[in-house]
Amino acid sequence: MERILLVEDNEAIVLGLKYLLEQEGFQTMVAGSVSQAKKALSENSFDMALLDVTLPDGDGFSLCEWIMAKRKLPVIFLTAREEESDVVKGFELGAVDYVMKPFRNRELISRIRNGLRRSNGLQEDEKLLRCGELKLNPETGKAFVGDREILLTKLEFRILSAMLSHPGKIFSREEILAATWDLYGNYVNDNTLSVTMKRIREKIGDEDGNIIKTVRGMGYRLEDKET
Repeated sequence: MERILLVEDNEAIVLGLKYLLEQEGFQTMVAGSVSQAKKALSENSFDMALLDVTLPDGDGFSLCEWIMAKRKLPVIFLTAREEESDVVKGFELGAVDYVMKPFRNRELISRIRNGLRRSNGLQEDEKLLRCGELKLNPETGKAFVGDREILLTKLEFRILSAMLSHPGKIFSREEILAATWDLYGNYVNDNTLSVTMKRIREKIGDEDGNIIKTVRGMGYRLEDKET
């Protein structure tokens, strides 16, 4: 269940919005001030914060700035302040959306879900090891060329992961062999490495060796397209 921090001091809005969020499956905690919000954020984990701009002891803008510095939590401003300068400021501070009061319930829920999906996507993207069109996620074990997923063995994934961590670096065969030593508790011999590199190239569409370069007499280098 995703957790939302609602920072709002209007009790009527809190009552209706908390009910709406909980009906939609969100666990909701309410803070009526900046100080209460900071305390809640320091003591609990949340997936999103909904912030009013005008609060008794400060404003949502400064709170948003504090959140981004501490947590980088997705934030949606929920406010009656509709001046263009306020909207721009909210987005410049890193908010994923800016919703005007009064709002329509279904639209708000849709914006919340979109904000959560976008934030989750960005977080996943930050975990990727990438070089050109080649992308690996060390946590999920998934690999992609562009949008096409490629299936790698554990040994292939480990080799490619090491090379993606240092694109442009020349890896000697000895370095690659050492990196795969304890994968199965057995030593990977030189012939197995040659076969494995060939299979990796085939899977990523690099039969001509334009992505994984063979550096004669030295080893292999993952071509860094940005250098």
